[in-house]
Amino acid sequence: MDGPMSGVVIAFFVPTILFVVIVAPLWIFMHYRSKQRSHSELSAEERDVLDTLTVRAERMAERIETLEAILDDETPGWRGRLSATEYSKVNS
Repeated sequence: MDGPMSGVVIAFFVPTILFVVIVAPLWIFMHYRSKQRSHSELSAEERDVLDTLTVRAERMAERIETLEAILDDETPGWRGRLSATEYSKVNS
């Protein structure tokens, strides 16, 4: 293959190999790295929803503690009773 085509083949072969070996892997790596960063951050709307849910969960925990304190005072030993799922299994 010593004809005039060998120079053309080499002119396309070398840049193609360099692209496949060096540029393409870096390009793919940087692409997925930027995608990961963009997906790992919360938007402002998502942050607001998360804050709202956090406040609601804290209020719910306080209410549960209050209800448990009331039950402890009014119905001692209520924690030792069967749970609803256990009760339904026993009475099935």
